[in-house]
Amino acid sequence: MRRTKFLQNISLGIENLLLHKLRSFLTMLGVVFGVGSVVAMLSVGEGASKEALMQIHKLGSNNIIINSIKSVEEESASATRTYMSIYGLTYEDHLRIAESFGTIKQVAPVKIIRKESRLGERTMGLRVVGTEPVWFDLVPRAIIAGRALMPSDEQGQVAVAVLTEFGARKLLATESTIGQSIRIGGDCFEVVGIVKSESGLAGNIQIPDQQVDVYIPIVVARKYFGDVISRRTAGSREREKVELHQIIVQVDNIDNVESTADGIEAMIKRFHKKKDYFIRVPLTLLRQAEATKRTFNIVLGSIAGISLLVGGIGIMNIMLASVTERTREIGIRRAIGAKRRQIISQFLIETIVLSTIGGLIGVGVGVFIPWLITFFSGMPTIVSLGSIVLPLIISVGIGIIFGLYPAIRAANVDPIIALRHE
Repeated sequence: MRRTKFLQNISLGIENLLLHKLRSFLTMLGVVFGVGSVVAMLSVGEGASKEALMQIHKLGSNNIIINSIKSVEEESASATRTYMSIYGLTYEDHLRIAESFGTIKQVAPVKIIRKESRLGERTMGLRVVGTEPVWFDLVPRAIIAGRALMPSDEQGQVAVAVLTEFGARKLLATESTIGQSIRIGGDCFEVVGIVKSESGLAGNIQIPDQQVDVYIPIVVARKYFGDVISRRTAGSREREKVELHQIIVQVDNIDNVESTADGIEAMIKRFHKKKDYFIRVPLTLLRQAEATKRTFNIVLGSIAGISLLVGGIGIMNIMLASVTERTREIGIRRAIGAKRRQIISQFLIETIVLSTIGGLIGVGVGVFIPWLITFFSGMPTIVSLGSIVLPLIISVGIGIIFGLYPAIRAANVDPIIALRHE
């Protein structure tokens, strides 16, 4: 019985709205744009945040990255006179870090040299990364062909190289890949593997690998290329000695990452007179990015929520006008026995129908806008279930809240005065 009456009230509410189609449509537009903007903004924010978080995850939440940098003293000295700069991490730093902390699982030293590579007539500038096989455990990358570096390569000081996919396509081209001999600098290396690489920045941390990388055993890098790098710029010659350009540390447990990073910094500081190193902790950056994401979503949601509020005010305005127009109808219904709660439910149903239909259309608009953004700009967007359900619930809630006052006002109309209304 109650269900039948409820359905009749819904049917009556829809009929009343259809009597003024244009007015009902324009009233719904506020809700449509409000819900659509909430869904679209949350989707854009979610997409941008997730891409940043994925980049940071690639660095490894358990990793600590230590880089060599020129100290302020070295920068000013190299600008005033020609001499050999000596700075950065050392081989002893690598051994101390590996042996001094029980929380450390693995450590990978990294030496980086820029060299020209040649195969027949083809040449290409490569970033030679001298490291140990453990590097591929700390910075996992998919192996496309062949293999990664192995402990036997390091022990035997074998001149082998692992190219990135980009380097292999540019340098090897139509040649056979695995087993091919390429010249790096003035020395020959055998290509034993090809890996997929990442490039760019994760937050403000440079991802350890680049598209133009070639990986060789660090003992071979020291033997063939040494620790001194010479550059000729504008007629002058610049020389610098850097033993290790980077050390990547993997901690056994994510809870020990930040304390281990503090310990490493304190230890390195004891043996370095100048600040010629910089420690980055991806976990800290990850937490900052997640906090920024939450703030970003709250701000975007609040801005878009204002549009929903405006839509709610529009609903209240039109329902108050509707109460005035239908004063005589309300009086007749009250005169024949309609109770106040029935009048309230009738007007509430009309506002809920308006806000629900507007909300559903708004969801469609909100899903379509991120698709357009991704299609035309390539910017990733993510439409989550929460970004759809939450605005829809809010739109229905706004319909109830802003429709309640007009409904109560309609129910409180005096039947006698209402019947006299023209």
